[in-house]
Formats: sequence, C-alpha cells, structure tokens
Amino acid sequence: MSSAVVEAPEAVASVTSVAPELQPTLLELVDLSLVAKQAHWNVSGELFKPLHLEFDEITEAARGWADDVAERLEAVGVAADGRATSVAGGSGLPAMPDGKLDGPVAARLVAGTMGEIAERVRGRIGRLGAVDPLSQDVLIEVGRGLEKQLWMLREQIP
Repeated sequence: MSSAVVEAPEAVASVTSVAPELQPTLLELVDLSLVAKQAHWNVSGELFKPLHLEFDEITEAARGWADDVAERLEAVGVAADGRATSVAGGSGLPAMPDGKLDGPVAARLVAGTMGEIAERVRGRIGRLGAVDPLSQDVLIEVGRGLEKQLWMLREQIP
C-alpha cells in the first residue's frame, strides 16, 4: 500500500469555487451564534423565559452548523477561518445593540439576522449545485435548520 497522498481531482475547483461559498457561511453562522447569545443574555419583558430558551437553542444550532461548514472546508482542503477578527470584519451582518432588549425587539433582531443568512445560503446552494453536490448538501442542511429555527422564533413574536 502506498503512503502517498492523493489529491482529489476536485481539489483545485474546491479552492476556487467551493471555498468562496462556504467560508462566508462559516463567518455568518459564528456571528449568528454570538448574536443569539447576546439576545439570550439581554432579553427582557413578558416573553423573557421562552425567548431566553429559544435564543440558547439558536446559539447551539448555529455552533453546530458552523462546525459542519468548517469541517467541509477542511475536507475540501481549505483552512476554515472562524477567528473573531474574521467574523467581525467579514460576516456583513448588523451588530446587536448593547443593553437590555424587550422580548419582541430582540426576537425581531435575531429573526432578521437569521432571515438574511438563510437568503444568502439559498443563493450559495444554487451556485454549488453544479460544482460540488457534497458541499451543496451541507448548505442545504444549514438552510433547512435555519428556516426551522426562524419559523419557531417568528411564532413567538406578537
């Protein structure tokens, strides 16, 4: 048995076509986990308890999706970049305001962020279809999860 490393034929295509679709998604998902955790800590008002719990679920889901995307990047031969400076400068998502947030306000802010990411992911799914169906599948799962969590959050907004 040979010990030589064999590169997959799609390795070059992965760097030029797949990484530009996966890396931004990674940054957005890490940012979403931080946005949801910030909302978790600072939500207030009548909806405190259910939203406090919901934001924690979104945080954990976003961390899991980010891990899946990062591992796919690594599988195609690209170093995943989830550093704080990269997230802060590269997600393109609005920052959460500081201080306490009334429940419906916090829910709308987090839902807006999730909706924006879901829309971006849908575009990336389409672009990855002909290039790398395995990477596309990772983003399909991310999109499915985002839309489910977004639905659950929106149902709590009065």
